[in-house]
Amino acid sequence: GGRNGKGAEHSVVTPSPFLAMSLRTLVAALLVASPAAAFVPLPAGKTLLPRSGFKSTVAPSTPATVLPPAPPSSNALVLSSTLSPDAEPSQMDERLFNFNKVVIDTVYDIICVLYKDNNYARFFVLETVARVPYFAYLSVLHLRETFGDRSPGLGERMRTHYAEADNELHHLLIMESLGGNSSIVDRTIAQTMAFGYYWYVIGVYTVSEQAAYHLSELIENHAYNTYDGFLKSNADELKGLPVPDIARKYYEEDNPFLFDLFCTVKEPDEDGQYSDRRPKLASLYDVFVNVRNDEREHWKTLCNLVQYDDMQGKGGMVEGTKPMPVIEG
Repeated sequence: GGRNGKGAEHSVVTPSPFLAMSLRTLVAALLVASPAAAFVPLPAGKTLLPRSGFKSTVAPSTPATVLPPAPPSSNALVLSSTLSPDAEPSQMDERLFNFNKVVIDTVYDIICVLYKDNNYARFFVLETVARVPYFAYLSVLHLRETFGDRSPGLGERMRTHYAEADNELHHLLIMESLGGNSSIVDRTIAQTMAFGYYWYVIGVYTVSEQAAYHLSELIENHAYNTYDGFLKSNADELKGLPVPDIARKYYEEDNPFLFDLFCTVKEPDEDGQYSDRRPKLASLYDVFVNVRNDEREHWKTLCNLVQYDDMQGKGGMVEGTKPMPVIEG
């Protein structure tokens, strides 16, 4: 009851307080345990190899195919892309792909179990950690720029990552306004995890940008599914609750420049017209719809960065990163 809806993802018995604290400590350790993944570009003319039992990281309720970006004549903000039309998506070594996915899935599942009946606290912890990678990317890129790196597109990527971090910050502020950070235990857990994960992403991103982006792709996919399940399970309750002031300020009143900037893969509206997202909020339900959709925008950008090292990708399709099957012998 109360303002927190019932969790939809798990139907398990709530652990004892002692076990809960032990598992929460384990979360922080697991988050810094995943190694960097290796990425291998497909040879020219080759197609993605099917893998039996492989599940796409595309959110189930989200179409895998995305229509092309807005044409130059549209009033939507369009970022430049230098990607060749013949570019092939990169794949990951299957063993590392599976290991990274198991690590992220395990951490996510533990958090969901610990906060099974406390959705806003769960969202607070997830958002505290989810915004860290964008800050880590910026830290590394800013240092490279300081030492003279003037690579084409560097500034554009830095601005986009800042916009993504700003968006995740406002998700966090929304959860705080709903009481998600009311417990000092939850704040300590979230901040400790974020601190450790920040330095881990710094290390991974320094060695392999694609590996770091892939970890965030997996996280954003979970985020989309989490909010989508929450909306479906608590729609009636959420539609009767007011819009937090911070949400109205961010989505309706603030200058939309940063909001538009992180939406790198434009899609048409119901009338087939390309335009910038301009959310209208009537209830808390609309707030969570937009938070969910924001996570999808991040996921699309990350998929393109992992597979093409380009924020817009090829423009015609966005799909979750696929593993490259290991050929024995």
